Amino acid sequence: MLPTEFILPAATALVLAQCAGASLLEKLNRDQSLRSRDSVPDAFRDTVTPETQRKTVDYTVAKSRFSTLSGIVDSSVLMVLLWSGSLPLTWKWVGDLAGRGVWSQSLWLFAVGMALSIPSLPLEWWGQFRLEERFGFNTTTLGTWIVDRFKGLLLASALGLPLLTLILKLVDWMGTNWWVWAWAVLLGFQVLILFLAPVVIMPLFNKFTPLPEGSLRDRLLKLGERTGFNARTIQVMDGSKRSRHANAFFTGFGKFRKIVLFDTLIAQLSEPELEAVLAHEIGHHQRRHIPQRLVWAGISSLAGFALIGWLARVPWFKEAFGFPADASVAPALLLFALVSPAVLFWSSPLGNLWSRRHEFEADRYAREAVGGAEPLIGALRKLSEKNLSNLTPHPWYSFFHYSHPTLIEREAALRTPTGHP
Repeated sequence: MLPTEFILPAATALVLAQCAGASLLEKLNRDQSLRSRDSVPDAFRDTVTPETQRKTVDYTVAKSRFSTLSGIVDSSVLMVLLWSGSLPLTWKWVGDLAGRGVWSQSLWLFAVGMALSIPSLPLEWWGQFRLEERFGFNTTTLGTWIVDRFKGLLLASALGLPLLTLILKLVDWMGTNWWVWAWAVLLGFQVLILFLAPVVIMPLFNKFTPLPEGSLRDRLLKLGERTGFNARTIQVMDGSKRSRHANAFFTGFGKFRKIVLFDTLIAQLSEPELEAVLAHEIGHHQRRHIPQRLVWAGISSLAGFALIGWLARVPWFKEAFGFPADASVAPALLLFALVSPAVLFWSSPLGNLWSRRHEFEADRYAREAVGGAEPLIGALRKLSEKNLSNLTPHPWYSFFHYSHPTLIEREAALRTPTGHP
């Protein structure tokens, strides 16, 4: 165990290492992209124009520089919080004013979380109304952008505050084993959100309308019948209200399951291509990728709560950041949430490797479901072009950040019998 005086410098080193690592990866990716700005990759010479390639590289470089700036700002804000003593100071103020009840503790956690989001608001605005606008993707109005954040704040208050309060109350009820029960409560809450999201939460932000009668609807329903994927409805989401980026997904469980297509996706793809995209999403369901990821998320969160439970019991951890040794669990929860991303960053390639394997499996399923690879390849190429997706990412960058294989890798896999590159 490190002496108390070395805990804060060690946490600082972790945060700075993560920031430096992320910045280095961004630079490698920018340099790799710029080298191919004036040359279309051989695999796409027949489908990608030099003008599109240059625009794609410019978009990649602009996003990369913005990501680096955002990472530096976030790390700087975190350093100020950890070294200024503002966290233990506000903890003391709240305790003096409102006592150490679970509601005052949860309000303190919530207020700190909201305060942390404030420095990123100007960057979010710039990313939406400058960067995305520059490349023709933004369709959001300033009014919609503001209302979205106000709705998000209300949702966080309505759902997050009671959840935090219950978790902190479990400390009083369950003693040193509180973290097991807190994990169970959080797991139940997440499952509940999976049911509520498509019915209550998502309609607060977007409009969903049934896919009109016609050949596309008939084609997609027949696909569902062939694959045993029976959805309650196929709906169109007004994604164009905020962006020209496109997507498709399904949400809900059992009789509440519904297929959702962005209106931008319908505008960009042909019916066979849309069928292939949906078959890919069905592939995730039929190959049980979602339950696997939920189980892994549950195991990971249990390990996290176990670590928090231990850190909350050892006086040196809280003292190292300026909190009293007898402070409750709340400071340990917050400090873990602030510092753990710097550690998890280095393990992210493992999760992405697993995710990319699932994507290959879903692609192979789609190929079999629609009777060939060409519809999905056509869809992937169009989406890559419309979204200005980087065709030549640096291998280390994609290794760390890509949850999906590159377009070249997916095409190569789709053209092989095994469905793997």
